[in-house]
Amino acid sequence: MTDKKTIIVFSGDMDKVMASLIIANGAAAMGNEVTMFFTFWGLNTLRKAKKIKVKKDFMERLFGWMMPRGAEKLGLSKMNFGGMGTAMMKNIMKKKNVSSLPELIESAQMMGVRMIACTMSMDVMGIKEEELIEGIELAGVASYLGEADEANVNLFI
Repeated sequence: MTDKKTIIVFSGDMDKVMASLIIANGAAAMGNEVTMFFTFWGLNTLRKAKKIKVKKDFMERLFGWMMPRGAEKLGLSKMNFGGMGTAMMKNIMKKKNVSSLPELIESAQMMGVRMIACTMSMDVMGIKEEELIEGIELAGVASYLGEADEANVNLFI
């Protein structure tokens, strides 16, 4: 058995992304090699908060306008209530000294967790490389599958 973990981050819900990052950080802290593959709605986690000027067609611009820009803008999967639930959750997390999504991303990157953005999903959703935070690799599903073949744990969140 290898000490290698992979996580597909499909969801763009704050609580699900948080769970994936907590697992990734925990596995990396235990000395595991960790690869996170962000696809479809999970890609919104990796978007920069600031709007980046890039050339896009109408549909790409429309997708970009409708999707949350970055980890701080993700909503809860349940009880979001137009963002009120998310605000309450963030407030409770701060009071309980729970790391925010940006802090969890930074921690994971510092521990060597590979974060890969799915290029096919980026194309479909009109997300350009320049719109992603620093330190993100770009690759297709074959790269993820190569990592998954060697891992002893593969998660889909």
